[in-house]
Amino acid sequence: MSEVIDSKQGLKKKDFVSDQDIRWCPGCGDYAILAQVQKVFPELGIPKEKFLVISGIGCSSRFPYYMNTYGFHTIHGRAPAVATGAKLANPDLSIWMVTGDGDATSIGGNHLIHILRRNLNINIMMFNNRIYGLTKGQYSPTSELGKKTKSTPMGSLDHPFNPLSLALGAGATFVARSLDRESKHLGQMLRECNGHKGTSFIDIYQNCNIFNDGAFSDLTNRETRHDALIFLDEGQPMLFGKRKDKGLILDGSKIKVISLEEGFSADDVLVHDPSNKSLSFYLSEITLIPELPTPVGVLYKEDKLTYDEMMVAQINQAIEQKGKGNLDELLNSGQTWKVS
Repeated sequence: MSEVIDSKQGLKKKDFVSDQDIRWCPGCGDYAILAQVQKVFPELGIPKEKFLVISGIGCSSRFPYYMNTYGFHTIHGRAPAVATGAKLANPDLSIWMVTGDGDATSIGGNHLIHILRRNLNINIMMFNNRIYGLTKGQYSPTSELGKKTKSTPMGSLDHPFNPLSLALGAGATFVARSLDRESKHLGQMLRECNGHKGTSFIDIYQNCNIFNDGAFSDLTNRETRHDALIFLDEGQPMLFGKRKDKGLILDGSKIKVISLEEGFSADDVLVHDPSNKSLSFYLSEITLIPELPTPVGVLYKEDKLTYDEMMVAQINQAIEQKGKGNLDELLNSGQTWKVS
């Protein structure tokens, strides 16, 4: 896809590239994600000074340094709190929160669910490599059961978090997934995040070639990806396979695979409806079932009032009823005292 330039701004990808040396390991999937964000931002028609990139702690959280925008590199797990404050203080900002699977679902888990349920108009990109990369390879909340790492030498006993199911359960109004190596798809998901009014959550599978290399190889390998991945398109039947000869059906409350070569037709296949929350939840759950394909695309979206627009409306209502007020008078009203 050719680079689209906003006619008013004349912005290009290079305008979002900072002068900082990138300190990710050579071959890290973060490079591909960074490249797509820098490519997509000029297309959005947003003034450059209105972008704010906020991160927590982790390899992914170096992201603000490499974007030539305003940014905050905050503390572990607390990026949602800073992003919330920034949005409420400056509702016209386009805020992009960058976090990792450990930063978001471990120490930041409580913050994540509350920013999702509040539905601020913020975009959240979670880089998911199923490992703690910055601290040298401990298992994370999304690591698979039995994962052998420095902190679990005999294999992890934790059942992994499913970030998409978590987001849906927390009330997120836009839930999607993409991969670092699916550059065009990732770019489209970023555009859709930007176009959604409310909290957009995108789980981005990202390879850590140092501490968890090949975690998603079945989804990226040329020989296996067609059977391991299913791309969700609104209003389209859920078909996959190299010849699109396989599909998904709902058998009771379980999703199953059918073959179009065994007496079934495309009419028997489920049609993707991202407004159907029950179906979206079923799709999120098949992520952890080996015999079923991993869904990528927009799983769920709904229109809902955002926290920031409700807050602005509430403030305007208070001003209409009581006037703008005077901060100095407020601080000196009522019971006051001096400390000597």
